[in-house]
Amino acid sequence: MWMYLGLLAALFLGLHNLCKKHAVQGNEVFPVLLGTVSSGFLLILPIYIGSKFAPDYMAHIGFYITDIPWETHGFIAIKSAIMAASWVLAYQALKHLPITIVTPIRSAGPFFTFIGAITIYQEKPNFWQWIGFFLIIFSVMLYSKIGKKEGIHFKRNKWIVAIVAATFLGASSGLYDKFLIQTLSLNPQTLLFWFCFYTVLILLVILTITWFPHAEKRKDFKWRWTIPMVGILLQVADYFYFKALQDPEALIMLLSAIKRSQIIIAVVAGGLIFKEKNKRKKLVPLAGILVGVFLILYT
Repeated sequence: MWMYLGLLAALFLGLHNLCKKHAVQGNEVFPVLLGTVSSGFLLILPIYIGSKFAPDYMAHIGFYITDIPWETHGFIAIKSAIMAASWVLAYQALKHLPITIVTPIRSAGPFFTFIGAITIYQEKPNFWQWIGFFLIIFSVMLYSKIGKKEGIHFKRNKWIVAIVAATFLGASSGLYDKFLIQTLSLNPQTLLFWFCFYTVLILLVILTITWFPHAEKRKDFKWRWTIPMVGILLQVADYFYFKALQDPEALIMLLSAIKRSQIIIAVVAGGLIFKEKNKRKKLVPLAGILVGVFLILYT
């Protein structure tokens, strides 16, 4: 069951990435990020209010947000800081790079998750899963070759460095999620609510320094309908992902790989919608990533 929940998370993540590309194109990144996270927070806020005033009903329908100790708040705040840094880097990179380059690099996330799952959680892949793992990495390297034809030199482009760093931080957060869900026994809605709450606070501090004082930057910001959609789709995706992690048998390295099937939507649909170059050539490493994910999941 947890694998199917992972596939649902991948579906909503793929749609989320398409909306995110539209939201940041030619736009101010930090207010877009604040708008997306705030939208996600507002989506789950009625669940928190309901848990305070109608706890029995919310528990009955499976959406009760539990009270947690201050120590647990600290652990969630750490996750918020990690993801805020990852998102700031990723949104900046997405603004300056094609989605068909950004998404496959993000697909290298299983590389970091794989290592963490083995060293921290002692998850043990088999021979074919190792083959799938290296096939994914090799396919991402092929994307770098294609990227050079679009004027994107991976060694000298700071946005490539930013998206790689964002991918590492995102993978670290994914490993941390297993600790929060399984060790601290947080339910998905409790983790989502407080994670969004602390992330909004962090982003408000960043914008107070980098955006609010500058009138020219405020004028450059454009409101788009995709901004709230990014936050809503991410909340739905994370809910299914956290529900999958609640299963004691769930393997974080496999869930991470399953989530990468979102690239089908991002590369194919993104290439058509945003009219990016070399779409056919990108299908070759895309196929490699899909085969790698298949080997990890089904062998």
